[in-house]
Amino acid sequence: MPPRGATVDVIADARLTGADRLDPFGDDPVDIHLAQGRIVDIAPSRALPRRGEVLDADGGWVIPGLWDHHVHTVQWALVAQRVALGGVRSAAEAAAIMGRTAPLADGRRVGTGFRDALWPDEMSLATLDAATGDVPTYLINADVHSVWLNTAALRREGFTPDDSGVLREEPAFEISRRLNAADPLEGDRLVGDALSAAAARGVVGIVDLDMAWNADAWRRRLSAGFDTTRVRFGIYPPQLDRALSEGLASGDALDAAGLVRVGPLKIITDGSLGTRTAACSHAYPDDPHNHGVLTVTPEVLVDLMTHATGGGLACAVHAIGDVANSHALDAFAGTGATGTIEHAQLVAHADIPRFGRLGVGASVQPEHAIDDRDMTDTIWATQTSVPYALRSLAATGANLLFGSDAPVAALDPWAAMAAAVFRTRDGRPTWRPDEGVDAATALAASTEGGSHTGSALFPGDVADLVIVDRDPLTAAEADLRATRAHATMIEGRLTHVG
Repeated sequence: MPPRGATVDVIADARLTGADRLDPFGDDPVDIHLAQGRIVDIAPSRALPRRGEVLDADGGWVIPGLWDHHVHTVQWALVAQRVALGGVRSAAEAAAIMGRTAPLADGRRVGTGFRDALWPDEMSLATLDAATGDVPTYLINADVHSVWLNTAALRREGFTPDDSGVLREEPAFEISRRLNAADPLEGDRLVGDALSAAAARGVVGIVDLDMAWNADAWRRRLSAGFDTTRVRFGIYPPQLDRALSEGLASGDALDAAGLVRVGPLKIITDGSLGTRTAACSHAYPDDPHNHGVLTVTPEVLVDLMTHATGGGLACAVHAIGDVANSHALDAFAGTGATGTIEHAQLVAHADIPRFGRLGVGASVQPEHAIDDRDMTDTIWATQTSVPYALRSLAATGANLLFGSDAPVAALDPWAAMAAAVFRTRDGRPTWRPDEGVDAATALAASTEGGSHTGSALFPGDVADLVIVDRDPLTAAEADLRATRAHATMIEGRLTHVG
């Protein structure tokens, strides 16, 4: 087996898959010949001489390299240092766990991944202070739209304590930005480790939507030798003028190899389901005046998108509730902007076909549907729009682009595909199976171009490829989640061998 970093000339004894295949090979083994970073020929096994570096696929299936279209890269990487709270079932339990946790080197305790929407008790400053004392303690919601802090943490960050200790939306994002920026070089090390682990799952590319000035961070990582993953990085409204003044346009490369490129302007227009701030047409239960929040008005959204489009930037608009999705689609229609709506978790029936008509990509996270099913059935029980409408979006012409929103969900494209196809996990009954998609759509949605591009391989394609141990188009739910990548490559260069 060639080592990581080697450039492959022939993938030998491989099998092909893909619903849109035009080749005549069926299940027969083939050799895939590569040159200058592209597929130059696909032929029956040993029909052509095997010259150069040969990678034996040993009967494994070769698929296009996988992408995660929504990652908060540093925050995701830093999870390795933080206390996992995903299984916590009450505020009291979360506080107790944090009280038993040793502080990090900077003197803070940080936990992440809790979901409080269905907890039997309320988060309170008194509960957290009693358990954590004078050590600054931060608990980040799984959706990242709220953070629970004790008095010591609030004072350290310059916020006035209230009875809850909870910060939501922009104040919560500010806390995350500060925590993420605490040690950039250590963060870079953890990013490298995390993306190496992603390559071991078959990931060749991500869209990095960290809430920071990402251009400098990626230049620094490239200078240090980063070469594991293709990256398109986002820009946020506070940095929009800077990006345009520096001439940054979507698709521009930071490096000669084109590994890291400028991505879209990311605009967060509403809150989230778990924090009960997603902007919805119907009120939240037991809170008749709460329809969520629009964090950007429709007028400001249009201005931002117009400005970005004029400077050559695509737009990625965070919209979770149906009201936010309607406004986002209106803004795409009115500005002529290109790009995506991120999340699209609750969409009005009339808005579903607008994605396809407007050419707006649906950048969705299928594992969120499984994580949030109980909250959706409870908190959104009175909503009349469609939650997690994958099949409906695809059927009306939307281009689906799968991701994880890591660290909100694990960066695992196989989990995303399984959730999209089977709409379940851990043996639970299938949830809203009418909105599941077929495996071919899920695989294509997990590649760079999304569901519109298909997943078959052809001569001339860029050799961003993965060798896996099973055919993802025929695997059962548990088997699909367990898929292993034997090798991952970018333009024929191995980024993972295992």
